[in-house]
Amino acid sequence: MEKSKESGEVLGGSHEAKAPPYHDFVNDPEMEGLTLYEKKALLVNRELDSHGMGKYQWHIFFLCGLGYFIDLLYAQAFGLVAPAMKQELGFSTVAEGDLFSSFNAGLCAGAFVWGFLVDIIGRQYAFNLTVLISSIFGLCLGAPSNYSGILVLTAFVGFGVGGNIPIDTTITLEFLPQNRRFLLAMLSIFQPLGVVVSSGLAYGFVPKYACGTGGLGADDKLLEACSKVAAGAPCCDKASNMGWRYLLFTIGAICLFVFILRFVVFNFQESPKYLLYRGKDEKAVKVLQHVAEFNGRQSTVTMAMFDALTEEDSSIRSGESERPILAAGSSQLKLSWGEKLKTEFERYKLLFSNPTMTRLTILIWITYMFDYWGFSIAGSLLPQILLDKGREISVSTATTYRNYVIIYICGIPGVLVGALMYGVPLVGRQLGMIVSSALMGVSLFLFSAINTRASNVGINIMEYFFQSMFNAILYGWTPEAYPAPIRGTACGVASFWGRLFSIVAPKIGTVLLAQNTNGPLYLAGGGVFVCTVSIALMPRKYMGGKSF
Repeated sequence: MEKSKESGEVLGGSHEAKAPPYHDFVNDPEMEGLTLYEKKALLVNRELDSHGMGKYQWHIFFLCGLGYFIDLLYAQAFGLVAPAMKQELGFSTVAEGDLFSSFNAGLCAGAFVWGFLVDIIGRQYAFNLTVLISSIFGLCLGAPSNYSGILVLTAFVGFGVGGNIPIDTTITLEFLPQNRRFLLAMLSIFQPLGVVVSSGLAYGFVPKYACGTGGLGADDKLLEACSKVAAGAPCCDKASNMGWRYLLFTIGAICLFVFILRFVVFNFQESPKYLLYRGKDEKAVKVLQHVAEFNGRQSTVTMAMFDALTEEDSSIRSGESERPILAAGSSQLKLSWGEKLKTEFERYKLLFSNPTMTRLTILIWITYMFDYWGFSIAGSLLPQILLDKGREISVSTATTYRNYVIIYICGIPGVLVGALMYGVPLVGRQLGMIVSSALMGVSLFLFSAINTRASNVGINIMEYFFQSMFNAILYGWTPEAYPAPIRGTACGVASFWGRLFSIVAPKIGTVLLAQNTNGPLYLAGGGVFVCTVSIALMPRKYMGGKSF
């Protein structure tokens, strides 16, 4: 790309834009004390702010939302198919926890690996590869006739799904205008939608194509696995228990459709902020021009503007910003391989660059650990607990699956309330998370104490409403707290700790479930209250500041 140094005009493109006078942005008071990278990122922010919510931004929002959708689509599905799977394959209630632990192990590995990769290879590759992996292994998930094969495929599905939330929040944040960041919380509306779709599909498939469960009451004796009865005796075999397989095949097909939308239908551009801190300023300008053209407007950011900032402040560390920033701009392209490797390792140290950042990072990790602890137990074991409690009061399996849909659709208004709290200046994010996590914990303890038809639906509606509200704010706010060079890493590591705890929690929960139906509920509720305390201790300065 050619440019006129005198005018700052970009030549040879479909859109021509002139940079404002040098002093208009180089001597801008808002740039005082910022690093070179942050100054360039501020120009990107202003450009995207001028677009508002254009067509490109809405496409990004919905395509990233589908990543959230897939996350809960699978998480809910495993809880819904576990009883039918256990009946056919004959594994114990304790071994049932291996299914959830296998999925969570994949999620844990995926969150860790994709969280780091998204800051190294870029957002573009990670955005597509995570969904592709989920769809390939998801389509195979209903094929095996043994539990070991299912567990292996489940782990690979989890590896793909695990990168969705840290990647999708990062991408959405980096293309949103600053005054629309409440939409980060709104991404979570796709999670209850995923749960509702998964529950609805399960309601259509599992009771209808199941052995000894469809429409039966509490007094009917369920058929046992063929491996547990004498030869020739009636048993639950694969041919008569295809419902859970149909569900998993359908979800795999949905993932493949999402991949086609992301990779084939939509031309996703790399994040300009990622390109900036990787020293690829010219590509960042081209991306902004593409986004502007997609939105039916012209970009005002040119290479001449970035060059002027570089000349004015050649060192990325010369600013006085408190935010830790990785080396950025053209200086990074001149580093030796050894220096580049050292820079990559130093990026991880930025999570603990000062006492306040250290406190923030540790508290975020604790929050994710016990948030995932609580909802992985509730999400994984709730279907079985509802079935067990329902049979005690003569509620049929089909009615229980219908109740799942009613319960989880109430997560949608929970997300909407979370988005409203997200927009309250200064206190909205923190107060919203404190209140919602506390009431989520209360609802889990209430469910353990009461068992009626009304309470089994009503209390679980309350629990999922506040769970959705809490996670909407938490997932939306986390990437805001960190700058772009470490944003994916920070979100990925936080998610990694959460996923790690969600491996252990269902195992402990299933052991308690075998002894007492309410045991897992106490375990989940206690973990959620830890989140309430950790959020209350968060440094407020990172709640809703500027995003670079």
